[in-house]
Amino acid sequence: MKRLSFIVCSFLFAISSSFAQTEIEPFRPGVTLDGVNYFLPKTTFRIVLVAEKTVTVPGEFAPYADRYLRLNAVPTAESTTWTLKSLSLIPIGVPDSTKAFNIKVKSKTSAPLVSLTDDGLLIGINADVKPEPAPVLPAAVPAPKAVNGRNYMTHDILAAGSTAKMAQLTAEEIYDIRDSRNALVRGEADNTPKDGAQLKLMLDNLDQQLHALESLFKGQELTSTEVITFDYLPKTDSPDGDNRQMLCRFSQRLGLVDADDLSGEPLWLTIKASGSIPQAVDDPAAAKKKAKMEQGVYVNVPQRAQVTIFTATQKLLTTEVPVCQLGTTEVLSDALFNKKLETRVTLHQQTGSVKDIE
Repeated sequence: MKRLSFIVCSFLFAISSSFAQTEIEPFRPGVTLDGVNYFLPKTTFRIVLVAEKTVTVPGEFAPYADRYLRLNAVPTAESTTWTLKSLSLIPIGVPDSTKAFNIKVKSKTSAPLVSLTDDGLLIGINADVKPEPAPVLPAAVPAPKAVNGRNYMTHDILAAGSTAKMAQLTAEEIYDIRDSRNALVRGEADNTPKDGAQLKLMLDNLDQQLHALESLFKGQELTSTEVITFDYLPKTDSPDGDNRQMLCRFSQRLGLVDADDLSGEPLWLTIKASGSIPQAVDDPAAAKKKAKMEQGVYVNVPQRAQVTIFTATQKLLTTEVPVCQLGTTEVLSDALFNKKLETRVTLHQQTGSVKDIE
């Protein structure tokens, strides 16, 4: 957070009966250098995709799986499969270059403290406002480590002269382990332990050996949970506020891909204003009054909108969020910031709308 504090000199030649006002005007680079520059935000959607990535690794003895273990349709080539599990949308505020303003610092202003975010969004006047923390995202889960079946091969297997022979001996070892396990479960083994915990330990050890050796024929599926985020600036220039726009593409083989990559299925987004903002009325008296307020503080009045994300076959998300681009920009009266009042104003960081006035 950037905190810009300005100390007002209290020893002036004379205090006139009329107090100086806090002047706010559109920011022009290189011109408005005698004040604090700030931005109002525009709404960007942070899209969070949670997907499972499954890497299938073929076994070393895959060609012999049917011959020795009667396993059909085992993988023979490495492949990757992506599955979209969930999608969420987080509205965030980013600086709007068309809404840059400057608070001029006057010796008799009552707005000596301005709170900004690191990227220049106004979040407070006369109030020590902390920027909101970044939204918490789901945690990614790495894939388990691949099992190395060779670690469980016997000396005879490793000494075999060909891959076919190694596969045959490995299959015989698998059958022997299965027989030993069955004997333990039935209580027929010579060394069956009396203690239940010891029996479980022996069974777990045999299962571990079986899994490792069988993976040499079956292959392995290593699944991780991936969290993919990207920011999307919605288009709001449709005359009726309702449009369909391509958000991204998602491929079962490659995951998130570029919008022009036809290997992925398109994800579409529509945005539709909820209700309407009252239209301005041509009132000369009100216009004259507002003209006197033009040196006040500019704030956003966002419009709520329904956002829907969907594919050709299913709806993934429907939510309602405030969108600055569909709203208006208004002015807080400069009378709130003269020397007679010490007004504290806090703004919503995401939207630039008024959160609190004291």
